[in-house]
Amino acid sequence: MLAVEGRGSVADAGWHETLIEVFKGAGISLVTYVPDNVLRPLIDGVHADPYFNVVPTTREEEAVGIASGSIMAGVNAAVLMQTSGLATLANVLASLPSVYQIPVVMVVSERGVLGEFNRGQALVAKTMRPILDSAGVDHCTIRRGDELRFMAERTILQALYTRTPAALILSPLLTGGKTIKK
Repeated sequence: MLAVEGRGSVADAGWHETLIEVFKGAGISLVTYVPDNVLRPLIDGVHADPYFNVVPTTREEEAVGIASGSIMAGVNAAVLMQTSGLATLANVLASLPSVYQIPVVMVVSERGVLGEFNRGQALVAKTMRPILDSAGVDHCTIRRGDELRFMAERTILQALYTRTPAALILSPLLTGGKTIKK
């Protein structure tokens, strides 16, 4: 029988530190999240940094709502989640940040690809990009550490300037993903 590990070998061990720097550069000081093993280094990093106000949530809808309220109050925010969490957000994205021009930045750990062991994750992964496209959410998939800073900075700046939500999808090629141990 195969056992599941929390994370596989990390393709770029510093990806989370780069994202923290990018958040600070963009003035993102509130981070909401639903716990996720792949994003654990980023979650731990924002918790450890006094620059950030960090709000753990139980559902992605709650995280987007808190981030949207924060942004409307003048405090830039990001939401951290995994692919399956994004799949629950079609109504929230289409009826709140997209309609009211709230530049919510979502960071999504991509599951369901590259040897995924969970059939549900694999099926949900097929819906992620169509959901984002249908809700009018700009998105990019980041696969390598050498493209992370550029793509994250540009995507976040575009979201802030155009007042539209955006998603940074972090490929397992970047994060190491979640793997099965034999």
